[in-house]
Amino acid sequence: MVIVLRLLTVHSDFIEYEPKKKAIKAAEEIEKQLHHVDECLVVFSSIEKQDEANFESIAEKAVKEIEDVAKQVGTTTIVLYPWVHLSDNPARPDVALHVLKLIESSLKKKAYAITRAPFGWYKAFNIKCKGHPLSELSRSIGEVSGHEGAIKVETIESEALKGEEETKHEFYIMDPDGTLTPVKDYRFKAEAKNLRKFVVYETEKKRASEMPPPHADLMRKLALVDYEPGSDAGNFRWYPKGWIVKHLLEQYVQDLTIEYGAMPIESPIMYSFTHPAIEKYMHRFPARQYIVKSGSDNFFLRFAACFGQFLISSDAQISYSQLPIKLFEMTHYSFRREQRGELAALRRLRTFTMPDMHTIAKDLPMAKQAFEEQFKLSVNCLQAFELDYESVFRAQKDFFEENKKWFAKMVKARNRPALIELFDKRYAYFICKFEFNIIDNQDKASALSTVQIDVENSERFDISFVDQQNQKQRPLLLHTSISGAIERIVYALLEKAYTEQRQGKIPMFPVWLSPTQVRLLPVSEEHLVHCQKIAKKLSKQNIRVDIDDRSERIGKKIRSAEQEWIPYIIVIGDKELASKTFPVRIRQENRQEVQMTEKALIQRICTETKGLPYIPLTLPLLLSKRPIFSSFQ
Repeated sequence: MVIVLRLLTVHSDFIEYEPKKKAIKAAEEIEKQLHHVDECLVVFSSIEKQDEANFESIAEKAVKEIEDVAKQVGTTTIVLYPWVHLSDNPARPDVALHVLKLIESSLKKKAYAITRAPFGWYKAFNIKCKGHPLSELSRSIGEVSGHEGAIKVETIESEALKGEEETKHEFYIMDPDGTLTPVKDYRFKAEAKNLRKFVVYETEKKRASEMPPPHADLMRKLALVDYEPGSDAGNFRWYPKGWIVKHLLEQYVQDLTIEYGAMPIESPIMYSFTHPAIEKYMHRFPARQYIVKSGSDNFFLRFAACFGQFLISSDAQISYSQLPIKLFEMTHYSFRREQRGELAALRRLRTFTMPDMHTIAKDLPMAKQAFEEQFKLSVNCLQAFELDYESVFRAQKDFFEENKKWFAKMVKARNRPALIELFDKRYAYFICKFEFNIIDNQDKASALSTVQIDVENSERFDISFVDQQNQKQRPLLLHTSISGAIERIVYALLEKAYTEQRQGKIPMFPVWLSPTQVRLLPVSEEHLVHCQKIAKKLSKQNIRVDIDDRSERIGKKIRSAEQEWIPYIIVIGDKELASKTFPVRIRQENRQEVQMTEKALIQRICTETKGLPYIPLTLPLLLSKRPIFSSFQ
């Protein structure tokens, strides 16, 4: 038996108490005043730490015990008085308060007159015990503890998911001139075929994929990323070449966000399910979560960096003159337990890397300004990936009507039509947001960049700033990812490449993202030393270069490099040893072979990669030294 709740009941002529000073930071906000209750049962309580996972069951048992004592002493007036000193191993404050509130709520439903002393305060009190045989009783309520360290994986579906289904949604198309047309009446131009597909996807809500998406084969064929059979579905392994691509993307997004003025932080990947602010927020976020039981406590795996950044902001001292404030984390990792039928390789997965920024804004004008800035920042971010995407703005209808010109300004900035979704009531924490969505080869849409204006969580997480009159005010919050999940970018790049293949074009990554940018092919072993000299010079210029030194025919080496989408392929033989130029096979120019000097090649690649992140080759220089990771056939 593990004891989790201790009770001391005192049948009293009266109790009076007065809060004096906060004992803990998480103390309830109250007015300091003297409280006096006559003819009552005072219930002193302390919740223990050993088995916090059973708090609902414990609260239910406590109510039965309190009721039993109240009936025996003949009173319907009860004072719940938290008294941590009944235990030498108290539970976390959030758990203890949660249990007290459950007990209070249950007793009120049973028609008891309930007074609950404030939680987390030092209090002065006087009590007069009646002194009969039942006036002083103690109880210990417990549960049999489960296996220590056992892990239980569950999912939770938030109230926002249910609310989204019950909300009325209207869809329109806004043209760059600000004209708003219901989607059923809109005439799509030929160049807007992806927008038409996006509208169908959004309005018909068909999320499940009957077949694996095309990029699933490409990611394995290129030995970038693969399914992990040793993990839960929707979790992946990244091979060395995939690691290069993924970390270059992360570095680019991180640099751009920090340059914008965001301060990087780190936060935990799991949070207590019983933390009062977090529990409420979970039910306002439209996603399913992993729930993990660790020892005797319940946690959930984060779906974004909101919790860590909000809790940091709650503890910070913030002045109006410092706003807006921006915090940023590259979350390794975030988790959403998507339904199995909706999982689709890197398009929809369960574990992902999310670049997450949150902005604290003084008021709506400041929030709108930051929203517009971050819209433009997202446009600039996706330009480096050379992707095509569709815009959607989602907003509460009355907010949209009040700010229609503001939305039209952003639509005009992209100079292409955008989808507008209006909802009649707010089902989540945001009043408006935008998304940039990629449309893939299955006509499915996936969000990349997004910004949301949050009107709830500063209150929920007790985030405030001090205004010019030295008064505490609640800010607005912006949730932002200027790129979306890193895995989704890789998915978008691969889907784009597949589309290009179908159109007869040669697929490739942008040069700065290519794991190998230049491959040298020695005709024979005697040319290897010269290739190594060239590779050394290119590497010093921040160019990733490798050498195919395998005992294969040149034709096979070229085909192998083509299959890996190498941007520049150079054959080195006797002729190249005696010349100042060499033939460069350029993928971007339909594999055309161009005679170039070493200097011209370096200048071309440096121009293509200027201002973009670089990491050295993290694979062996010689292909003969590399293992084969992917088993894809």
